[in-house]
Amino acid sequence: MQQLALDEARFAPASADASFRRYFRVEAGQRSWVVMDAPPEREDCRPFIRVAQLLDEAGLHGPRVLAQDLARGFLLLADLGRQTYLHRIQAGGADAEALMSDAIDALIRWQLASRPGVLPPYDAALLQRELALFPDWYVARHLQTSLSATQAERLAGIERLLVASALAQPRVYVHRDYMPRNLMVSTPNPGIVDFQDAVEGPLAYDVVSLFKDAFLSWPADQVERWRALYVQRARKAGLPLADDGEFARQFDWMGVQRHLKVIGIFARINYRDGKPHYLADVPRFIGYVREVAQRYRELTPLLQLFDQLGMVA
Repeated sequence: MQQLALDEARFAPASADASFRRYFRVEAGQRSWVVMDAPPEREDCRPFIRVAQLLDEAGLHGPRVLAQDLARGFLLLADLGRQTYLHRIQAGGADAEALMSDAIDALIRWQLASRPGVLPPYDAALLQRELALFPDWYVARHLQTSLSATQAERLAGIERLLVASALAQPRVYVHRDYMPRNLMVSTPNPGIVDFQDAVEGPLAYDVVSLFKDAFLSWPADQVERWRALYVQRARKAGLPLADDGEFARQFDWMGVQRHLKVIGIFARINYRDGKPHYLADVPRFIGYVREVAQRYRELTPLLQLFDQLGMVA
């Protein structure tokens, strides 16, 4: 309140996420701000500040950092609004086509702004650590199952394919959770939040995050239309996409890497952090993996593993 020079204001929870961060909205009359509470022993605010600046430099609509207290883990942020893409779409009556069109344009601007060496690399080690979340947390902890030597070997083979595909792609800025829950309905649209884990990595990553979401499932033909729209606009903007067939494979395989990671993360959030509701969305990701794996001969061992583990959507 001292930073805002306010004598009286309303202070209420704004949102929470899967991490240890919490968000509160401060309102005074017609004005409002958001306070981020990120316990320093659990979260580091500096990446958030750095990426917020990159978004601004790219001409995108992220929350401006108005004040900071890094020692105590507080940031005072501009308020991007109350309604996420997810809320607007789930409430019904939203023009999903228009929202996604804006999101595609913003993503392309973000990727075009990329400069090497600015963000941490999405390298083989990080990709592999993410993939390890699936056997460690979902299979071993949640399913209480140990993979046989043959199963572990086949999963490792799939992981090598996925990592190699990711590393072969052009490298751009990657939000890492570019999805309707983290896009705000705002002017200009969209407002972009939850970007503190951004890295420099595979071009297809944020594209598949947007269309194969953690909390919304779209028909396959709609995903394909949006992917084609992204490709058309990205090529026109000068992004170095592979040819259509190769980019489609990169998109699919990048999605499988992300889906396996998220399945593991949702199990970890349940058992480590005591947030069980994320597990309800695991079947969505099982469905994503199955839909892709059945179309690629190279991924057949993963489909067989899911069958053996009883993982059905």
